Amino acid sequence: MPGGAGLPAGGTGYGLSHEARNLQWLLTDVVEEVPGVRSVAVVSSDGLLLLSSDPRQRPDGSGPLDGPGDGPRHSTADLATIVAGLGSLTTGAASLMDGGTVKQTMVAMEEGSLFVMTISDGSLLGVHTAPDCDMSVVAYHMALFVGRAGHVLTPELRRELRQSVEAVR
Repeated sequence: MPGGAGLPAGGTGYGLSHEARNLQWLLTDVVEEVPGVRSVAVVSSDGLLLLSSDPRQRPDGSGPLDGPGDGPRHSTADLATIVAGLGSLTTGAASLMDGGTVKQTMVAMEEGSLFVMTISDGSLLGVHTAPDCDMSVVAYHMALFVGRAGHVLTPELRRELRQSVEAVR
């Protein structure tokens, strides 16, 4: 797997199930195929980081870079926290407005954008991008990830991913 992106919060991916490695590959595809993506995080419905791309990882996956990253405060853990909070806020707003299920949230900022998309099990996919990214391309690749990940993100796989994140800390 190229780049170290898509690995559980800095992990190597070794010893993980086929399904976990497949999700890593799908996340890596989002990072590598979409110009302007700065960082990506998958967060469980209870707000725990399951999978991430770390913009501070060396291209060969050998460890963190010494320089600054491009993510929020240079950390996918921070992105995961923001995604979980935004997901909770929008779910509450939708409930108060009788709006049904939140499918996607987009925050446009002067120096970038944040996209959050719901995965079928209540987990969230968050993508932080550069300001000049093509929003339609980002949304398309996120929808592909959600469509492919939604049916495999079982409670057992979420547990495996959470354990792999904790093992790296």
